[in-house]
Amino acid sequence: MRIHYRRRRFIPKEEAAQYRHNQQIKVPEVRVIDEEGQFLGVMPTAQAIAIAEERGFDLVEVSPKEQPPVCKLLDFGAFKYQKDKEFKQQKAHAKKVEVKGIRLSVKIGQHDVDNRENQAIKFLEDGQKIKIEIMLRGREKAHADIALAKIQEFINLISKKYELYIEQPPKNQGGNVSAIIGRKS
Repeated sequence: MRIHYRRRRFIPKEEAAQYRHNQQIKVPEVRVIDEEGQFLGVMPTAQAIAIAEERGFDLVEVSPKEQPPVCKLLDFGAFKYQKDKEFKQQKAHAKKVEVKGIRLSVKIGQHDVDNRENQAIKFLEDGQKIKIEIMLRGREKAHADIALAKIQEFINLISKKYELYIEQPPKNQGGNVSAIIGRKS
């Protein structure tokens, strides 16, 4: 009997920006801002770390791209907590756009088209994209042009309600004819 081991796909988590602090700062000179926001000047990194320890704070590199980098005296734990909190809040407010699918057929009835239209309008109101798809069976594959016309007709029907953009124009892919559309904001 064979034993199968499933490999889980590793999906890295998004992390907030990494901030160097104290001994992790490797540049020779830094601009230092104290805990009250006063500019102390440009000084060697070792001297800035000594001042931070003397005052009971950490030296945190807040702007590493500046020349020399800007460092601030603050409590690193509280600073990291605040930045993580802001990152999570931004992530929660970020809107994910999904692609919703609507299936039609070459021989679809008018009532079914009306139902699919209502569904599509709901999806567009929610800010989703729509993949309109027709799966061709048997002899229908020889008449993909009818399916293309049916999808274009459906797009024209929806575009009477909303201004649309076509992300992927209707095209034949083997036994499927599909198009992806979205609503212009």
